[in-house]
Amino acid sequence: MDLGTMILYTALVDDAGLFPPTSLHMDEALARHRRDAERGEQVLTHRFLCPASRLDRLRGLPDRPRRIGLIMDTEKLPDFDDLPVDFVEARLPPDTSVEALAERLALPAGVRLFAEVIPKKPAIDVPPGTGLKVRCGGATADTFPPVEHLAQFIRFCVEHDVPFKATAGLHHAVRHFDPSLGVDRHGFLNLLMAVCEAVDGRDPAPVLRTTDVGHLVRLANSVPEGIAKRARRLLVSYGSCSTSTPIDDLRTLGLIEENP
Repeated sequence: MDLGTMILYTALVDDAGLFPPTSLHMDEALARHRRDAERGEQVLTHRFLCPASRLDRLRGLPDRPRRIGLIMDTEKLPDFDDLPVDFVEARLPPDTSVEALAERLALPAGVRLFAEVIPKKPAIDVPPGTGLKVRCGGATADTFPPVEHLAQFIRFCVEHDVPFKATAGLHHAVRHFDPSLGVDRHGFLNLLMAVCEAVDGRDPAPVLRTTDVGHLVRLANSVPEGIAKRARRLLVSYGSCSTSTPIDDLRTLGLIEENP
C-alpha cells in the first residue's frame, strides 16, 4: 500500500453504532467497539459517537471508549470532564453564527466543535479551531442532499480551508440507488474523491454523481500524496453505523489490504 493510499483511508470512519439504522443497544455497541479496537483496523478512527442524552449511561460503564465524539441532542451541554471527548457535533440554529454557537457551548481546550449546516447554504464564517458537518442522508428521501448542493459545500470548504465531518447515508463506498427510499445514496468513496478533485482545482460534482466503480477506483489509485494529505485534513472523518461495511467495501475494491 503506497503512502497516498494509506493517507486517504487511515482514520476515516467514526463508530456511529448507537445511531439509525443499526441503533445498537449501548452494551452491544461498546462490545463491537472493543472488538474493533482489538483488531486495530486502520480505516477506523476508534472514536465512539454518543448522543449527549446518553452520556450518563456511557459514564456509568466500566470499560469506556478511549475517544468519544459527543453528538448534541440536548439543549444544554453535559459535563464531560471525566470522559475522553475530543469532538462535539451540534446543529447550527437558524440565524446563528458558528462563532456564537462556539461561545454558547464554551468547549474546553482540546475539544473541537463541528457545526452542522445545510449544504446548499455553507457561505458562513467559520472561526479557527472549529469545523462544519454535512448530512448526506437519513431515513427519508428528502434528507439526501442533491449532488449540486453537496458539491457546493465541498467547494466552500476547500476554498476557505474549512475542515468538515460527514454523517448519515454513506452506507457504501460507491453511489447507488436505494429502492426502499427511491433515492440515490451518496458513496463515501465518491465523497472522498470529490474532495480530492476540488483540492486539485476540479469540479467535484461529476465524481459525486458517478456510479462507475472502475472510474472511482482508478481515481483513488492515482491521487498524489500532497492532494491526499490536504483532502484528509479537510474531510476529517465520517460517521458510520457499521464499522465493517466500509472496510469490506474498500477491500472488495482492492483499495486496502487485509489486516495482517
